[in-house]
Amino acid sequence: MEIDKAIRDSDDRRLKVKYNNAIYVIQRALALYSIEEVAFSFNGGKDSTVLLHLLRAGYFLHQVEHGHSNGDPSDHNFTFPIRTIYFESPSAFPEINSFTYETAASYGVQLDILRQDFKSGLEALLKVKKTRAIFLGVRIGDPTAVGQEQFSPSSPGWPPFMRVNPILDWSYRDVWAFLLTCKVSYCGLYDQGYTSIGSINDTVPNGLLCINDSAKTFRPAYMLSDGRLERAGRAKKSTQVNNGLKNTQPHQTTLTASIIAVGDEILFGIIGDQLGPSLCKKLHLLGYVVSQIAIVRSEVDSVAEEVERRKSMSDMVFIYGGVGPLHSDVTVGGVAKAFGVRLAPDEEYEECLGHLFGDKYTGDRNQMARLPEGITELLQHEKLPVPLIKCDNVIILTATNVDELNKEWDALIDLIPSTKTFVSKHFTTSLSDLEVAQPLSKISFQYPNIHIGCFRKSRSGPLVITLEGKDQETVEAAMEALSNKLSSGNKEMLV
Repeated sequence: MEIDKAIRDSDDRRLKVKYNNAIYVIQRALALYSIEEVAFSFNGGKDSTVLLHLLRAGYFLHQVEHGHSNGDPSDHNFTFPIRTIYFESPSAFPEINSFTYETAASYGVQLDILRQDFKSGLEALLKVKKTRAIFLGVRIGDPTAVGQEQFSPSSPGWPPFMRVNPILDWSYRDVWAFLLTCKVSYCGLYDQGYTSIGSINDTVPNGLLCINDSAKTFRPAYMLSDGRLERAGRAKKSTQVNNGLKNTQPHQTTLTASIIAVGDEILFGIIGDQLGPSLCKKLHLLGYVVSQIAIVRSEVDSVAEEVERRKSMSDMVFIYGGVGPLHSDVTVGGVAKAFGVRLAPDEEYEECLGHLFGDKYTGDRNQMARLPEGITELLQHEKLPVPLIKCDNVIILTATNVDELNKEWDALIDLIPSTKTFVSKHFTTSLSDLEVAQPLSKISFQYPNIHIGCFRKSRSGPLVITLEGKDQETVEAAMEALSNKLSSGNKEMLV
């Protein structure tokens, strides 16, 4: 069988392991269910194409194991025996439809074509054809993969069947290694820069593969260096994508951030929080408004509750502390719980940690490579020994001191959405708080978009008044108006 032979002849040890595991899942399903009780959901995408050929190989090996010679696909009379479902949609790319029908004809696949949504189509199909298990090309990282195992019963409210996911633990790299090693055909859209294909309404070529923007030319999908960004093309054309970080409001001038520190030592007063103030200053210089700094216990539930609160209220959430192999390192688990997902092994991150720690990275330490399933992006940068972890709009920092934060920030500053920076004006006055209170209130009402703050460096020192905003003319106008309201003899302009 050509697929099995191509893998056996390959020097890619990782691909061989993935292949063997997938074949085991397929053979186990074929042992549990009769061929009449299984089905395969094919959609013409790369993952589904991989699964088609794995099923061909798995069925062939299953037949050989049971001494059936008619299992050889090289026989021209051979017909792919697993019932195959194709949900034809009016919003599908014509190239996907063409590839699906051509592939079915090439490999003797008999398609059950449904023109309904997935759930309704399954309900109608299962009423007339007994089906106990369906093979799906779901991988960790897909939105539908959250909470699934290689064998997972259908969700409540759905028709009862077993979801069989032979490639659940495959990465983007594994998919393309298989397709290229086995030299099988795939949809031509992948050679035009598409990396994850949905409908014609929400899918564009991946901008990270662009060669010439004006000519609209792209490198093929298998050349994407970071598989975590395969869904960067799953966005409407009006959405901007920057290194996989989506900014759906490109004209927004003010972005908000929240900061969460994890550590009992801070709350117990054993050590002070050094990173929070430094991070506030860095974010402020980028034009972010930091809405809150929170310090939480080293408990999964405490972390989860705070992340859940802040992630829906801020454009970006930065969390640090509690990252590592110790029992108190609960940050990653807390983030996973906040999003309602489990922790699952991440091979790419595990490989990075192995390079960093070498022989020390053994035993329980590989738990560090368990990341929130289905929502994690690894932000690669040449300045970082391991990628930063991003879960939706939450970035997990591994820094434990200001020097480490500076290194991570130098890398991160290239990756987070930018915004218009603040314009600041400051002056001092010898007037008392009571004397300046009324003028400040009036200026605050007159210029609602200007932030006005006051502080004294010492109890008896002069009052420092700050005015900040995103528009320089407005800030200067507010400064002039406030200056006119205060006695010229009691103020001294600083900057």
